[in-house]
Amino acid sequence: MNLSEILRFLAGQPLLALAMASIVVCIVGGMLRGVLPLLGGFVRGIGNLGLLAAMLLTIAQAARLTTSADFAFPPLGMNRQSVAGGETRVPMDSDGHFWIRATMNGVPSRFLVDTGATLTAVSPAAAQAAQLRANALNRSVLMKTANGTVEAQLATIDELRMGSVVARGIDAVVAPGIGDTNVIGMNLLSRLASWRVEDNTLILVPHHPQAADTSET
Repeated sequence: MNLSEILRFLAGQPLLALAMASIVVCIVGGMLRGVLPLLGGFVRGIGNLGLLAAMLLTIAQAARLTTSADFAFPPLGMNRQSVAGGETRVPMDSDGHFWIRATMNGVPSRFLVDTGATLTAVSPAAAQAAQLRANALNRSVLMKTANGTVEAQLATIDELRMGSVVARGIDAVVAPGIGDTNVIGMNLLSRLASWRVEDNTLILVPHHPQAADTSET
């Protein structure tokens, strides 16, 4: 791999680029301290701040994906995630699962509700149809699927409407290993005020009630 290829790769991995640049700055600062102590200390301090920032951004991103915690940092595309609307009831399908007919960025889509899935996942075809935005940090994660472990690219769903529930700015993964299935995971469900199953019906109760959508589930 030549220098231009390395630079292109780092341009697509901003957190890695920040960490590597910070390490270089720390090394330069350490070298300067022998001849110019004040300047060397200042440069090294900047490098340490860069490393700290890269670490905190990585932790914040992981927390957004795996918990209901929400860290917003608009300059890097990490906007607030929200779920609002009115109570929505989803009857159990004949296959024993809960399927939701939704609109993703205005495009009709069908989602399987999977409480065992950490992340909301979208098939490549559905992601392309809905023109999902790639995650600003260009992060990817490894997912275990029926076909083995696959690399899935992080993306953002600007708006996902399910009956009278509307979710905005939700993190998702575009997973090539899930076929044509789209999955609603716990990173979305955990942002509801509550959800439960009664008499073979999934009941979604969001925060911040608003006018109901006419979409069917």
